[in-house]
Amino acid sequence: MAKKFKGVVNLDVRDSVADWTPFREPPAPEGAPNVLLVLYDDTGLAAWSPYGGRINMPTMQRLADNGLTYTQWHTTALCSPTRSCLLTGRNHHQNGFAQIAEGAQGFPGHTGHIPMENATIGEVLRENGYNTYWVGKNHNVPLDEWAVGATRRNWPLARGFDRYYGFIGGETNNWYPTLAEDNHYVDQPYLPEEGYHLSKDLADKAISYIADSKTSAPKKPWYLWFCPGANHAPHHAPEEYIARYAGQFDDGYEAYREWVLPRMIERGILPEGTGLTDINPLPGEAAQPMDHVRPWETLSDEERKLFARFAEVYAGFSEYTDAQVGRIIDYLEETGQLENTIVMYAADNGASGEGSPDGTVNENKFFNAYPEDLEQNMSMLDQLGSPATYNHYPTGWATAFSTPFKMFKRYTYQGGVADPLVISWPKGIAARGEVRNQYHHAVDIVPTILECIGLEMPEQVLGYAQSELPGVSMKYTFEADGPTEKVVQYYEMMGTRALWSQGWHVVTQRAPQQGGTAADLLNDTWELYHSDEDRSELHDLADQYPDKVKELVNLWYVEAGKYDVLPLDNRSIADLVRDMPVADIPEGGVYRYYPNTSPVPEFAAAEIRGRSFKILAQVEIEDADAQGVLIANGARFGGHTLFLKDRKLWYVSNFLGIPPEQQLVSPDDVGVGAHVLGMEFAKESHGEHGEAIGTATLYVDDLAVAKSGWKTQPGHFALCGEGLTVGRDSSDPVSQEYSSPYAFTGGRIKVIDINIGDDLYLDLERDFHAAMSRD
Repeated sequence: MAKKFKGVVNLDVRDSVADWTPFREPPAPEGAPNVLLVLYDDTGLAAWSPYGGRINMPTMQRLADNGLTYTQWHTTALCSPTRSCLLTGRNHHQNGFAQIAEGAQGFPGHTGHIPMENATIGEVLRENGYNTYWVGKNHNVPLDEWAVGATRRNWPLARGFDRYYGFIGGETNNWYPTLAEDNHYVDQPYLPEEGYHLSKDLADKAISYIADSKTSAPKKPWYLWFCPGANHAPHHAPEEYIARYAGQFDDGYEAYREWVLPRMIERGILPEGTGLTDINPLPGEAAQPMDHVRPWETLSDEERKLFARFAEVYAGFSEYTDAQVGRIIDYLEETGQLENTIVMYAADNGASGEGSPDGTVNENKFFNAYPEDLEQNMSMLDQLGSPATYNHYPTGWATAFSTPFKMFKRYTYQGGVADPLVISWPKGIAARGEVRNQYHHAVDIVPTILECIGLEMPEQVLGYAQSELPGVSMKYTFEADGPTEKVVQYYEMMGTRALWSQGWHVVTQRAPQQGGTAADLLNDTWELYHSDEDRSELHDLADQYPDKVKELVNLWYVEAGKYDVLPLDNRSIADLVRDMPVADIPEGGVYRYYPNTSPVPEFAAAEIRGRSFKILAQVEIEDADAQGVLIANGARFGGHTLFLKDRKLWYVSNFLGIPPEQQLVSPDDVGVGAHVLGMEFAKESHGEHGEAIGTATLYVDDLAVAKSGWKTQPGHFALCGEGLTVGRDSSDPVSQEYSSPYAFTGGRIKVIDINIGDDLYLDLERDFHAAMSRD
């Protein structure tokens, strides 16, 4: 609410009394702490060393030794929804994030747009004397606002953050990220061969923001949300960190579960007597094939070697990023800020099962529903984690790192929602190295921060009346372990449902997007667990306590009514895609692009998949040695590019990174002068995996100079980033024939048109698989 001017205004300034109070920034409460929230992706409770896991996390352990480790902190089962809770302190459906941004629908709980009535922690703290910074992943910008020409009303700077640096979307290449700074897209500052890795870059930026704050406003507190790409795929790390785990996962994922459980019990993470669930716990009618775990004993020797290497890379990625967080912590200690800084170190959902039962060296194959090739994957074994791969481990490791629970990310079983959380605040927490067992959830973080600072959620923020916070502050847990003050928490994700209340947990026996009818929702099988006594939820008590099941299911509906959970969407992928819109097509089917513009996100670019198309570039060649990219979209793991090299015109289509590249090259030099350079793909049929098959022809002016049989990808070139660019290749190069950015020189690109045909055929089910995996 605006403060009233209390000065005096008369004709003459000398007879007037000034009052700066309504105009100047209000101060933070006396002694207010800094807040650093570190949020990883895709990490189950059993992965990290502070919880007994095999992945060494020295920085997290340092914070745990100087603070508290929480054993029953929970998330929503997916990234965007959890992050919306951490942003606003409201439940994910209240925020419009029933699922990830790409799954938005026109219902209040599904829009992907956080209402202004749910102010972000940035908006609240910035109005109370804080500097506010967001570094890293942002998967809470609505899909319709990703493109450079879209509004910025839901980007960080418009929602309470003074500075932003990171990536928009669910994932990005850690060696060649698609980056944004403040309100615009930017190129990465240097390349992998010069030592670049996203985790390092993000830590550098975080330290610079804190340094700016400390230098120019030394008494002003700050809030920093640090969201690295880890541990989301692609799993990328320097070889020296991967090498630290050589041989450590050779025993397999079932053996890991047996090894880690007693360590978790010994550390107090789980109570004595906790048992292990099955690696494939759902009955056949409820299970999804993509989430199946292949028993280690059924794998071939080569598969075991490959699967173990996948886990080594994941572990190296996690520890390397922890080392970068350690640089931030070191800086805070060196500058005398650590003592009064609340550090929260957490993950946003359980381990990811999106690598399929077999894992992959190029995740984009999985999302294009293209089969893995074990021989090719084995040939990349020593390159896993490097810029040459876009890897993800198999579902077996998702189960292992979510020990002892059922399932993993996307499921409302504990394997999807139970996550690590360590809190350290030397000035405010007397306990050191202790464990806390109170049950809490992501919605409880904002109330905790506000209570620690000495603030309450305002009734109004920026003129908008605020919704109530549904969460419970965790500050009471700083004093001692004991009973939880939280009473109830609902869960819902893609048709799966659960509710926890006072130590009891009901959950539907259902996989995400299982399909069925509305009647199936009413007749769902609900499992019941007394989670206070059975933490792994091994013993279903539904038959024994039917009245308890009824009580908690009814309570779930009460909570659903409060928080815009309905309508439920239990549709199968095949059913759901029938309602998915295809990208808008401009009049005449022609997309026009100009040089020196920001990358165009693939979802907003010309839709060439599954159809015939033409690319026509109007250029003026001023130098016989002109070279560089005319237009590019995608990367080495899938993409296409038209460029000049060695005075020749080239068109390359990189089909899912499978060698060799499809190439067309003009036999003669492209001379000086005005030209129309281009290519045409004429679709003739479709392959067994949905790829379009036809003929590609290369043109210099009106002359066809090269022709070849061709195939184009059935799905997108990239899950996030790697947008369409004119005059350069913005990130990871599409073709091995050049290095990025390979900017066009020696002439001028006037305009490039992409003319798409009307013979569209898309496998929308494959499309939806890709969309749902960008988290």
